[in-house]
Amino acid sequence: MPVPVPADPTVLHPMPGQPRVVLLKPLVTSPLIEVGEFSYYDDPDDPTAFETRNVLYHYGPEKLVIGKYCALGTGTRFLMNGANHRMDGPSTFPFPTMGGSWAEHFDLLTGLPGRGDTVVGNDVWFGHGSTVLPGVRIGHGAIIAAGSVVTSDVPDYGIVGGNPARLIRTRYDAGDIARLLAVAWWDWPAAHLTRQVRTVMSGSVADLEAAAPGD
Repeated sequence: MPVPVPADPTVLHPMPGQPRVVLLKPLVTSPLIEVGEFSYYDDPDDPTAFETRNVLYHYGPEKLVIGKYCALGTGTRFLMNGANHRMDGPSTFPFPTMGGSWAEHFDLLTGLPGRGDTVVGNDVWFGHGSTVLPGVRIGHGAIIAAGSVVTSDVPDYGIVGGNPARLIRTRYDAGDIARLLAVAWWDWPAAHLTRQVRTVMSGSVADLEAAAPGD
């Protein structure tokens, strides 16, 4: 029997004949964006423009962190802290950014409260046109329904939908979620994972535990 060969996480376009799909880890160049292996973005227009078209208002210093094995549907967008405006005065307009003498008042913007890094766990599926607001944390194994606007944290293996997105249900009960997090299949060595793809995709929690690599 031939030795199973893992997929290559360094290839920009992993699906032959499908230029609309890109792996994000070999694509991104910004030091403010971290992406794990095999997380991909699908867009029929220009998926290689992900950093500028899908990560918006990203002026720093907060980071966007995306785990491994995440699937990002067309139009998935992350709004970063730079989108925030002052709301404690009569106007929300960012006058200092427009230049001229208005720039002398830039201190009115630098003191805006930040919401911190936006962090996405491993094995998260984002449906078409989903939007994630600044500072949100999305747990492992979560599913974000198409068109969702995620304004608050999403638990591990949670399914959320709507605007604002609400928890619809969790994919497993609390006990099984704890077991899945303990197994952490996304951290398995590539060679071992390759032999267990069918279990990871269609097995039970017990099957996954049994398939875990030994210490």
